[in-house]
Amino acid sequence: MDSPVSNTSRATARSSVIGSLRGCTMAGIRIPKENLRRKITMPQYLRLAIRDAIESKDVASAANRHSAADSNGGDVAQQPAESPIVVFVNSRSGGRHGPELKGRLQDLMGEEQVFDLHFLKPHEFVQYGLGCLEKLAELGDSCAKETREKLRIVVAGGDGTVGWVLGCLGELHKQGREPVPPTAIIPLGTGNDLSRSFGWGGSFPFNWRSAIKKTLDIATEAPTCRLDSWNVSISMPAEEVVDPPHSLKPVEESSIDLGLERIGELPDKVSCYEGVFYNYFSIGMDAQVAYGFHHLRNEKPSLAQGPISNKLIYSGYSCKQGWFFTPCMSDPSLRGLKNIVRMYVKKANCSEWKQVSIPSSVRSLVALNLNNYASGRNPWGNLKPEYLEKRGFVEAHVDDGLIEIFGLKQGWHASFVMTELISAKHIAQAAAIRFEFRGGEWKEAFMQMDGEPWKQPMNKDYSTFVEIKRVPFQSFMIRGD
Repeated sequence: MDSPVSNTSRATARSSVIGSLRGCTMAGIRIPKENLRRKITMPQYLRLAIRDAIESKDVASAANRHSAADSNGGDVAQQPAESPIVVFVNSRSGGRHGPELKGRLQDLMGEEQVFDLHFLKPHEFVQYGLGCLEKLAELGDSCAKETREKLRIVVAGGDGTVGWVLGCLGELHKQGREPVPPTAIIPLGTGNDLSRSFGWGGSFPFNWRSAIKKTLDIATEAPTCRLDSWNVSISMPAEEVVDPPHSLKPVEESSIDLGLERIGELPDKVSCYEGVFYNYFSIGMDAQVAYGFHHLRNEKPSLAQGPISNKLIYSGYSCKQGWFFTPCMSDPSLRGLKNIVRMYVKKANCSEWKQVSIPSSVRSLVALNLNNYASGRNPWGNLKPEYLEKRGFVEAHVDDGLIEIFGLKQGWHASFVMTELISAKHIAQAAAIRFEFRGGEWKEAFMQMDGEPWKQPMNKDYSTFVEIKRVPFQSFMIRGD
């Protein structure tokens, strides 16, 4: 055992069941449909103005049209909703439940307040939908102003979907368009670790039709808290990342300081990417398994109809790709990460980079922001005070400006870690991380952010750099517990 960890395995093992039973319990609390509708539904003219702005991609014209129309006898005199809500639904998540959930939500509020992410990207809502409310407020519309200030967001999807929406809402900080709406979650993914971390459960509730009403009601008035997010910058020899996740975008130049110590040469031309994660960033075998699973799900969606079938497919890929049965050094593509990665960290309140050794047995490196990973597990563990002091760590929190880095050796080690019989290989706790990759015999490595994997090209002659730094502003989350 790598470190002393408190006994939390029983609670973890029951987390998904408790989440579903919680949904049934919530369903038993009667929430009158019409009362909820009045509480969360915006006045019709605002809903139509938002839809018009998004469809036309013209905030000023849409605001002027609806402002002028309502000054001549529309329902502009209506009071704003007590707690207006906008919902983003990933209709492709949750197996068969995604489309049905979308219909149920549209029935509980104005259908213009429910957005299918297959058709509308969250940044379009931020730019045009919220922009329209802000423009109407500038024109003297007090109802639009109060609606914008009170607005709350609900995301129905998995961790990747939630992170996508949070990232787009984060643009409001950069643009000085505050307040930033807080976010609640309806879990539709496989792991749902963000949902678990903020009390929204680990799985879609059994009696979901009734439970959704209670979820929306809680989201209107529950307290909020803060969540750190982390920016990932990649600088690599000029080449494209094939099929990158939507959270990873190409940029003209990277913020990475390439003048620091390095082992490889710098190429004449580089390609740069940036993205943001909220739960974890990982390198190695776990990302490779996730990559295979995602491609199978896209090619054969009929095989992935819910969390249970998804986890079975994950297990199959783990065995197929050598996570369990292939010795670590038997093949260059399966060897430890130490052979291709050099890692540096910055401690809290420290400006100097310090190199940290990666154990030779580690085949997966994970930088974890939450206390939930891989469907509610806590691989970092609830560490005892004496161990924290010995290692120079502090107790981990989602808003402490620190990120925990641990390693997984192979499938059997990972299995024991996930059942919390042992802890993961604690490597570091840091305020910033820097990786330098040299490919050697590796032509590619696998990486993932919040469950979204990609294949990262490697070069045997030139280094690839990945740097992780905390985003200077925090996200606002609604607590469901």
